[in-house]
Amino acid sequence: MWPHVRCRSLPDHPERRPTRRSAPDGRAAPPPGRAGGGAGAPRPRRRGDLGTDRRGPRGIQAGGAQEVRRWPVRPRGGVTVKTSALEDLVRATAEELSRGRRGAVVVGAVHDERTAVHGAAPDTLFEIGSITKSFTALALARLSLRGLVRLDEPLRELLPDGATVPERDGRAIELAHLACHTSGLPRLPKGMFLRGLFSSDPYAACTREVVLNGLGRTSLRSVPGAGFHYSNLGAGLLGLALARRAETDYDTLIRTEICRPLGMTDTQRTLDPDRTARLTPGHSRTGRPRSRWNLAALAGAGGLHSTVPDLLRFARAQLGEAPAELTEAIAVTRATEHRVNAAATVHAGWLSAPLPHGGAGQRLFFHNGGTGGYRSLLAVAPDRRAAVVILSANTVSVDNPGLRLLTRIGCPDSAPAAAGTGD
Repeated sequence: MWPHVRCRSLPDHPERRPTRRSAPDGRAAPPPGRAGGGAGAPRPRRRGDLGTDRRGPRGIQAGGAQEVRRWPVRPRGGVTVKTSALEDLVRATAEELSRGRRGAVVVGAVHDERTAVHGAAPDTLFEIGSITKSFTALALARLSLRGLVRLDEPLRELLPDGATVPERDGRAIELAHLACHTSGLPRLPKGMFLRGLFSSDPYAACTREVVLNGLGRTSLRSVPGAGFHYSNLGAGLLGLALARRAETDYDTLIRTEICRPLGMTDTQRTLDPDRTARLTPGHSRTGRPRSRWNLAALAGAGGLHSTVPDLLRFARAQLGEAPAELTEAIAVTRATEHRVNAAATVHAGWLSAPLPHGGAGQRLFFHNGGTGGYRSLLAVAPDRRAAVVILSANTVSVDNPGLRLLTRIGCPDSAPAAAGTGD
């Protein structure tokens, strides 16, 4: 969730402003066939010894493909990858990502009624970073359908009395602007840039009071609704505002509106002792242990933990396999959009682009993420009835291997070698 100055693909760290047009998570907006970057962390000046994953790379490579419970599937035709082919592709990607790196990796994919998972134990928990934004946006859609909020409702109406929300040219920030990164808000809260550069847990000080006090002194980069500017501050404020309107906390909001209807039991912000024991330690790209992140009041921007099986359930919901009330809310997130460039469109909680090697009009919807010691990718191809989830406890990007895997699913000539050999 916030970038390293040397790596434009890690957008959630304080960094120099990108010189190219930005897509979600800070990279240049993707041309056809490429995806935008995820969130990452600056190299911390203070490092804690968090230990290493007891499974290690060998344990990851030795893991087998495993079936995951899912919503009942209604096959809809098209080319179907043989079960063994899907498992081989997933296995090859997991082995590629674990080769020579420290930290657990789990790769999962679905195609029609089939599911394959390979790598570390499937119930291994990871920080998922900016994929959290997809959950925050879906919660917005859910509350809007119930009449608790409006997509065009000004943010100031959901914040405490006395909170000042910046405007530009007389235009107020609306909730849909926050979900689509068109609010004009900067990437980070006021005063966080220098604080983040010298902290291994850069968002920990972002309490509600700090965030709201800084908001009143913030200048907008553009008129709300007019331009795309990726903002962790905006997504965090959306989560804060929705929880306040629903009279609950962010964790409970997500569990109630999304996780329980989908049977997702491991997607949470705050972990109990059992889940804490299953949270694998994060690492830098060189294998050094990295501290966990606490997103504090900005949890809606990247504070969730999850597992690959849980995120595959979420992915299947994006493919139409969800209760009716969630299916309707997902349609709202797709319809809420803003064109980034000729190829890419930002939706509420997602970025979409042409599916590499896909047919005419086929698109993929994706979000990636990253925190101090983790990287993640969730990519969905609705026309192909396929999705990929990758969670890694290492800060090396998982975007390219994940998208290569997605492009191979559903191809008649799918072969493990197609999964690639590296970034």
